[in-house]
Amino acid sequence: MPSARAHLLYGEWLRRENRRAEARAQLRTAHESFATMGAEAFAERAGRELAATGETVRRRAVGVSDELTPQEAQIARLAVAGQTNPEIGAALYLSPRTVEWHLRKVFTKLAIGSRRELAAALRDR
Repeated sequence: MPSARAHLLYGEWLRRENRRAEARAQLRTAHESFATMGAEAFAERAGRELAATGETVRRRAVGVSDELTPQEAQIARLAVAGQTNPEIGAALYLSPRTVEWHLRKVFTKLAIGSRRELAAALRDR
């Protein structure tokens, strides 16, 4: 989120300096990042700034971000089975850091905060 926030602030500054084309690139990046993360308030702010530069802002389809991708579902299943990030990474040819990134996305999509809640959240889907 710090990177997305930096894009937003820089884009706002560029827009206020009448450097609209440059601002659009920064604000578009910020908007997409915040929308992906589910940070709706920041995504709306970036969208308003983007619209102020003259660009049309696309709305994300409802429910699309709530669905787990096949990779996320597989990683979640392996995590429920008790495997660690390095073990999951070795099984899927991913780095432990990439596994961690996918798990953070899974936690956000399932509105949970830890691996302990993961099994119940997958069962409830």
